[in-house]
Amino acid sequence: MKYHSIETSSHPTEKMISFLLLVFGIVASAVAESTVEIPEYLERGNCAKVGALPKFDLRRYSGRWYQTDVIEIPHQPYTRCINSFYDYSEPMYGFNVRTAGLTPEGTHEKKEGKIYPTDENPASHMLIDFPTVLGYPYVVIDTNYETYACVYSCVDWNEYKTEFAFVFSRTPENNGPATAKCKKVFSKRGIDFSKFVTVPHTEECTYRA
Repeated sequence: MKYHSIETSSHPTEKMISFLLLVFGIVASAVAESTVEIPEYLERGNCAKVGALPKFDLRRYSGRWYQTDVIEIPHQPYTRCINSFYDYSEPMYGFNVRTAGLTPEGTHEKKEGKIYPTDENPASHMLIDFPTVLGYPYVVIDTNYETYACVYSCVDWNEYKTEFAFVFSRTPENNGPATAKCKKVFSKRGIDFSKFVTVPHTEECTYRA
């Protein structure tokens, strides 16, 4: 079992440092000047203490997942038909990930990157390493591998946080068993499910991630 060490991988560390510096700057400006507008994705509060899923099996988690409900992400260009393919790599002990979907204008877009555990946390507490994404955590808090996965991604500092979360389903359907299950999982951990928006999966979708 090979974990990635953040200390020996400068790319994710630099991303996280840049993100924290951005947060510090925004918060400091907001305190100093009441006229500064805080971005919507930065809000008061602290991340929920969700806990990571024990005995997480990366191999069983591999394959295609469909986003059915999300707390909206500013750096994610697509809003419909969102799907990801997790290609497990034994040498990397993690995933090469391709995520795609339709933009609000109907254009198909795709992003490629990696998601993997580090040596500081359990295997289900991973790191998102995409070229255009700051190094957010990717915490699988519950999954049965075959139907649903509930994923939490949050960073906080002092009284502010950036909080994102995902409902993943093995099938492209809305209001299905994955949504019902993850709504209970997130609500039990103090995550407001009313913040989630539905990711439409309709006949216009073609899944090419």
